[in-house]
Amino acid sequence: DPGADASLCGMAATGASGTNAVRYGTMRPNVLNLRVVLPDGRLLHTAGPGRQPRKRAAGYDLTSLFVGSEGTLGFLTQATLRLHPLPEATAATIASFPSVGAAVACTVQVLQAAVPVARIEFLDEVMADACGRFSGVGLPAAATLLLELHGSRRSLAEQQQQTEEIVQQNGGSGLAWAEGLEEREQLWSMRHNAWYAALALRPGCQGYCTDVCVPISRLPDVVVETKKDLQASGITGPMVGHVGDGNFHCILILNSQDPEEAQRIHTFTERLGRRALAAGGTCTGEHGVGLGKRALLQEELGQEGLDTLRSIKAALDPHNLMNPGKVL
Repeated sequence: DPGADASLCGMAATGASGTNAVRYGTMRPNVLNLRVVLPDGRLLHTAGPGRQPRKRAAGYDLTSLFVGSEGTLGFLTQATLRLHPLPEATAATIASFPSVGAAVACTVQVLQAAVPVARIEFLDEVMADACGRFSGVGLPAAATLLLELHGSRRSLAEQQQQTEEIVQQNGGSGLAWAEGLEEREQLWSMRHNAWYAALALRPGCQGYCTDVCVPISRLPDVVVETKKDLQASGITGPMVGHVGDGNFHCILILNSQDPEEAQRIHTFTERLGRRALAAGGTCTGEHGVGLGKRALLQEELGQEGLDTLRSIKAALDPHNLMNPGKVL
């Protein structure tokens, strides 16, 4: 389920994810082979020319090395991808909750109950209200989960019942299942427009998206702490995320011409990254380190990890031609 402007090799290069990742995985486990142009012009097939086994144990895992490398090791020009069968039946729903904590606690319980949920997306009350108004959908201004189930028609009914019980135990309401393609597309279109809905909260301002990923067991605490931090900082930053993976985003809307506001945004993102690291997570789940999180990368991997990355970079790109300054 790539973003609107995504390419397959771009998704692989950034180690991207999407709303279906909780069931089908992120790009990394779904890439079987890559064709890469190395900095010296040689052509590399990371799993060997024409190879596409579902698993392999021959040599180092070069495919995983280049997935998420953000263009620092070579140009990705072709990707061989794992395919998944389309489900026989699909059902999607929206559930509203009395608090952010209740919505995220529901997510954890759905996963712990081993409900084979395909998508489970979180919107805080600010994001839900913005998405509802931007997309013209009557969505309550409340912490919200968007869920989708895949399976056979028989198994789907059981999954729906299980999900409804867990939602109700956490104070959720508003469950009505959409099984038709048009209804489901309307629901997910609203979610995919979250970036534009957030920008509409402050016309004329800019958006800055940041994300972290934490173990599922720590997700409720980290999300609630982040929500309190946003409110205390006076930042317009609706929260949205692929919480089935423990991954959530803050879309921070700011006036880039205001140095004081820009500084508040910067210090908030550093606190967010360190909060995730303290919870045993990572400073970024899918948006890459890029330039803004290089200091956090050292805190996450340690000096030995960073030195190893630099050794790989120096071996493949000794003249630092590929995206110089990015990641390292």
